Amino acid sequence: MGEAEAHSALDKLENPIKLTEQGIRDLKADLDKALQALAEVKAMAIRSKNEAVQSRNQADDYERKAMMLLSKAEKGQLDSTEADRLASEALLKKEAAAKSASEAEKRVLGFETNISQIDSNVKKLRSNISHYENELKTLKARAKVSETTKNLNRQMAQIDSSGTISMLERMKEKVEQDEALAEAYGDISQESKSVDDEIDKVLEDEPVAKAADSLAELKAKMKLNQ
Repeated sequence: MGEAEAHSALDKLENPIKLTEQGIRDLKADLDKALQALAEVKAMAIRSKNEAVQSRNQADDYERKAMMLLSKAEKGQLDSTEADRLASEALLKKEAAAKSASEAEKRVLGFETNISQIDSNVKKLRSNISHYENELKTLKARAKVSETTKNLNRQMAQIDSSGTISMLERMKEKVEQDEALAEAYGDISQESKSVDDEIDKVLEDEPVAKAADSLAELKAKMKLNQ
């Protein structure tokens, strides 16, 4: 198993296309995680902003209520001691709400810093993925050309190494040998003619000789008639 894993790792190292594809898949997985984290942090920032706004509104509302209580006391509509007590309680709640608002606003600032960092990482990851995908396209095209060229050169090398030229030379030599052998047999056939063949050959020329004599006689006769 260890040897198989070693060979598998070696194959991946020797294949830059597979290595690059795996790297891009890893980057996309990181991008998905970064986007999820970005969404979660943004959600917390939005929630903290809402809490800050709500707390600020509560603080303003308690301050308004404290003022209304004191106003009632001044108008004689409420006992001043009771008005002071209730107004003090309202101001305490105002301070608590203001503190909550301040803490929520601080959290918002922290979240915004985190959002900025994560967003920067997301943009960097997207840029890297786009760059590597373009590099992969170029790498695949180059690999295809190199593979085709390698196969062609290998085929050409195999043609030379298979002795094609040597076979042609041997074939040429055999043809020349057969031609010489045919000529030799022709010479032998001429030498093996019998006496009868020679006589027949001579006699074959006799009609030609007779025709020549007849032509000469005809020409002589024509001259006499003139």
